[in-house]
Amino acid sequence: MRIIPAIDIIDGKCVRLSKGDYDTKKIYNENPLEVAKEFEAHGIQYLHLVDLDGAKSKHIVNHKVLEQIASGTGLNIDFGGGLKTDNDLRIAFESGANQITGGSIAVKDPEVFKSWLQKFGADKIILGADAHNEKIAVSGWLEESDKELIPFINEYQKEGVSYVICTDISRDGMLEGPSFELYKRIIDETENIKLIASGGISTFDELPKLAELGCEGTIIGKAIYENRISLKQLEQYIIG
Repeated sequence: MRIIPAIDIIDGKCVRLSKGDYDTKKIYNENPLEVAKEFEAHGIQYLHLVDLDGAKSKHIVNHKVLEQIASGTGLNIDFGGGLKTDNDLRIAFESGANQITGGSIAVKDPEVFKSWLQKFGADKIILGADAHNEKIAVSGWLEESDKELIPFINEYQKEGVSYVICTDISRDGMLEGPSFELYKRIIDETENIKLIASGGISTFDELPKLAELGCEGTIIGKAIYENRISLKQLEQYIIG
């Protein structure tokens, strides 16, 4: 299972939120590149980079941070937050993203999202299926849609989606453990999905459990920043 630390960006700084609430912002580092380099120094190869300013303003904002990390490390970066147009994607890929994550756009403008799958290929486009009470949330989690989580994923699988990041918003940033049951159901009720678990990871022991369920990757945020899971532990898991 791939280990994918998260860096969330507001005003060019590395922050974390709780349940996606911007009012809970906590700054962990003024220099995201420094954080990314530390991840890489511990054998980590992947990074989940979220442009929270972009999510709010509905277009890419922090592409310079993406560029700095992409040129300053060898990390494989998936980038999300506010990507709405072909031009946003062009900027993201030109700035060094290996993959992009589309969430709100897949709900609000499915034709555009499907066109990205056609243009860039399913390996480059991740479906962001972030949910609250199993309903898909959009606009930086500020709105809940009427889309049911698992049918939503199934629908896009038919369009060629293979990578899905699923965050249970009620657990995100809360350090209360991930939604094991939800992930098990997603894996059981979809076919060959590369499911990336996100939200709530709080202890190292949860990682083997997620791997056992069949998660292809897991995104870890606050647990790293709050020293609940050490980079040394992750390094040993990766080597393991």
